[in-house]
Amino acid sequence: MSRTYPQDTWNCAFNLPGSPMPAPLPPIRLTGAVALRDGQLSARTVALAGGRIASGPFPEVDLSGYLILPGIVDLHHTGALRHIGPDTAGDCDMVQVDQEAAAHGVTTRCISVPWSWERSAVAPSAALETVRRWDSHRSRALTDLHLQLRADPHMIDSASDLMGLVRDHGVSLVLFRNLVSAARDLRAHNPERFVQWCQTEGGSPEATSAALDDMLAAAGRMPRHLCRLAEQFDEIGVLYGSVGDRTAEAREHLSMIGARLCVAPETAQVAGAARAVGDPVLLSADGLLRPAVCGRKLDPVDLLRHGTCDALISGAHSASPLQAAFRLVDLGLMPLEQAWRRVSEIPARILRLPDRGEIAPGRRADLTIVQARTRAVEATISGGRLAFLSGEAAHRFMGLRDDLHGMAAE
Repeated sequence: MSRTYPQDTWNCAFNLPGSPMPAPLPPIRLTGAVALRDGQLSARTVALAGGRIASGPFPEVDLSGYLILPGIVDLHHTGALRHIGPDTAGDCDMVQVDQEAAAHGVTTRCISVPWSWERSAVAPSAALETVRRWDSHRSRALTDLHLQLRADPHMIDSASDLMGLVRDHGVSLVLFRNLVSAARDLRAHNPERFVQWCQTEGGSPEATSAALDDMLAAAGRMPRHLCRLAEQFDEIGVLYGSVGDRTAEAREHLSMIGARLCVAPETAQVAGAARAVGDPVLLSADGLLRPAVCGRKLDPVDLLRHGTCDALISGAHSASPLQAAFRLVDLGLMPLEQAWRRVSEIPARILRLPDRGEIAPGRRADLTIVQARTRAVEATISGGRLAFLSGEAAHRFMGLRDDLHGMAAE
C-alpha cells in the first residue's frame, strides 16, 4: 500500500522562497553509497550538475548506508483515479498524484486516464478534465508526469475527440482495453456478479447494461476503427498497445495492427503469444506482491522465472515497483541489478526515453535513494531536483545546505 508522509518531508531544503517547485540542486557529489552503475552495484560516487549526471569536485553529501538507484519509470499507473474526479476542486488532486510518485521513488510516471463508456467518471468528458488538470500542473511538477489513455476500442463515435486529445496534448501512450467483451460475458454467464461489478464501479446495473447494449450494437465497426486509429498513431509516432487481454487470439490481432505492447495480460497464454512475436510484456508489480490479484490464470513469478516478462508496472499502488524489485531478490529469481532494470531501464527504453533509466554521464539526474537496511525511499531526485526527502537522508542533505550557506557568508 502507499505510504503516508507529512507535507514538509518533500519540501526540500533547497526551495527558493515563493518558488512553485523545488529549485535545482547545486552541483553536488553523493558519496559513500552503493550505486547501480554500468549494470553493477558498487561503492561509486554519483555527481550531478545542471539536472544531469556529471563529474567534478563538487561539495559532498555522505550517503553511507544507502543505495543510489536509477529513478523508477512507471509505464502504467491507475491509482491516480482515486485522486481525480469531476467533483474535485481545483488541481490539488494532480498535486497528490505527483507527491505520491516522488515519495515512492518514481521519477517518471504515465498516468492512465480511462476513455470508456460504463459511467460518467470514465467518459471522454472526464478524461478531458483530467488532461486539463495535468496541463495546469505539469509546469511545477515534482516528477515527470506523462499522459496515457486507456481506451475501449468500442468507443467508435468518439474517435475524432480521442485523436484530438492525443495530438494536442502530447499523449505518450495509448492502451486498448476491451471492457465491452468482458462485461458482455459477465452479464450473460453470471448476472449477479455483473450487478456487483456495476455497483462497485459506481453505476446502476440498468444504466450500465443499456450503455453496454449501445456498444455491442456498433461492434461490427470496431475492426476497421482500430485499423484507422493505428494508422494515425503510426503517422504521429505515438506508442500504443493493449492492457488486460483475455485471449491469445485477441493479442495476436492487436499485434498485427501495430499495438505491440502487452500490459497486464490476464493469462499466461496471452503473455506467451506476445513473447512469441517479440512484443514487450509488462506485468503488474502488485500481482507479484499479492498473487491473489491475478487469480489462478496467471503466475507472475512463473512468468518471470521463465523470462516471459520484460518489465513491471505499478497498476494501482505507487509502492509496488520498488517492493516488487526487492521481492524478486528475496525469492532468489535474480539479483537487484537485473530486478531494477525491470522498473527503470527497460520501461524507459519502451517509452523511448533514452535520457533516463541508467546512471551515466549526461543522463537526466533521476535517482531513487533507498536506505539499505530498511529498503525505504528516503530521497527522490527528479531532473536534478529534490522531489522527496525524509528520514536520515534529510539530515545529510540539510548539512550540505548549511555548508553552502556558510560558504556564501564567507
